[in-house]
Amino acid sequence: MSNASQPGKSQQDPPSFDDIPIAERETVVELAKPKSQLLPWLWGLGGFGTIALLSGGGWFAYQAAQTRSNPTVAASPSPAASLSPQSADERLLNHFAYPEAPKSELEPISADGAMKMRSPAARAFREMAAAASAEEVILNPISAFRSISAQQQIYFEIKAERSQTLQERALVSAPPGYSEHHTGYAIDIGDGNVPATNLSPDFEKTPAFQWLSKNATRFNFELSFPKGNKQGVTYEPWHWRFVGDKASLETFYKSKEFQQQQASPSPSPSP
Repeated sequence: MSNASQPGKSQQDPPSFDDIPIAERETVVELAKPKSQLLPWLWGLGGFGTIALLSGGGWFAYQAAQTRSNPTVAASPSPAASLSPQSADERLLNHFAYPEAPKSELEPISADGAMKMRSPAARAFREMAAAASAEEVILNPISAFRSISAQQQIYFEIKAERSQTLQERALVSAPPGYSEHHTGYAIDIGDGNVPATNLSPDFEKTPAFQWLSKNATRFNFELSFPKGNKQGVTYEPWHWRFVGDKASLETFYKSKEFQQQQASPSPSPSP
């Protein structure tokens, strides 16, 4: 790269010999005459030094130009490092989306066969209900598997019938696709001896709830939304879910681990 192309260098050509005044021109001619045999050597050494100096200066100028034209770019963070939990949050009104259970995997838990759960959950509930009955406690199933289409009817049609806004409806029902009920693992339980407490916070005062609090884990059931849950869903003592196999554990606990990284939002009711 020539010096003429370098930033900051003069773009004018040096004056020609003919442009130098005569008086100065004669002085230059006199200096150019060798005075001794040693002088050419000195001039030669000086010339080599000048060339080296100019060459070195040119190299540094070239490097500076390269640096300006190719600035160092800071390494950008990897996708994994830049991904925050909030950016992956797929909740709607504090509820997570879940896949719907295939109907082929459901079996009855009620005598009339109307209420169903996934087979492992259904067997566990029947065993749990039998154990409670042996202690004169009646675990009454109120609602179990509920399809997404049924949830849509509950959410939108009743909303229209009651002239509710979306926000008002969200206080008492989760949007379709965001209910634990259509997983086939969730169930609402009441006390058969105290039906007035069904789907009420007062259910926690019943013998059925007290029995569940002590024994549900033996049958791999847990309370979905305990008081102060980090998911931010309203406390519902009647809403329980089965977590007794790999599929059910992954369905709920992958979401729970994500919940631990979230700030607690304002409460919202579960389905």
